[in-house]
Amino acid sequence: MDEKPGDVLTIEELAAYLKIPKSTLYKLVREGKIPSQKIGRHWRFRKGAIDHWLDDLPAAPACASPHADRTGTAQVGTRAKEPGSGGDR
Repeated sequence: MDEKPGDVLTIEELAAYLKIPKSTLYKLVREGKIPSQKIGRHWRFRKGAIDHWLDDLPAAPACASPHADRTGTAQVGTRAKEPGSGGDR
């Protein structure tokens, strides 16, 4: 194998690469959801395995936001009024 030193990432390097908090990365490792190897007390990640893992993740649906209406438009900070709620004075 022709691996370069940059092909193996630390937890800090992988968190920066994925642009996620280290706490989220530790959770993924703990749950076995991300390819990883523990060497002594340290976690290491092969960049090629991470790239392959990313490619295999299912794409998120267009309206994945919990605050999206049926059109996929985000409804941040709004609530629908219920009929008879007395909000129309």
